Amino acid sequence: MQRKKADVDVVRDVLQQMVLARPDSTFIKSLAFQYEERGGLSKKQLEGLLQKAMKVAEIPEHKLATLEAIILKKPTRERAAASAPTAFFTKDEAIGAIINAILEKYPQHKQVLFLKAKYENNEILSPAEITDLKRLEKVLKK
Repeated sequence: MQRKKADVDVVRDVLQQMVLARPDSTFIKSLAFQYEERGGLSKKQLEGLLQKAMKVAEIPEHKLATLEAIILKKPTRERAAASAPTAFFTKDEAIGAIINAILEKYPQHKQVLFLKAKYENNEILSPAEITDLKRLEKVLKK
């Protein structure tokens, strides 16, 4: 973070005053430790600090206003809405038509009956199985 004046650090001042006002608060201690280690706090952490700091009378209003301005400057990261679930498998109507055409002429064809069962159970037909169906369809058209 780039500061205009290196000696002015409102977040550090508020944290120090909060540690003095609430020495038993683990939340404030963890925020102070993280601020010293990482050099900054997230927007949610700063919002939590502001909520706690508003309850302490010893902290000047101008420090709280500056802290609120720092929070407002930070970008708000929102998750994208969950996308609608899509179907894992969509039936190919052309394959269904081929299977039905073959079964009209040969209703007891075992391989085609097996492929029809797979097709109706939404199982994916392999390219070899699709090629066999198309070959059988060509043979029947002759």
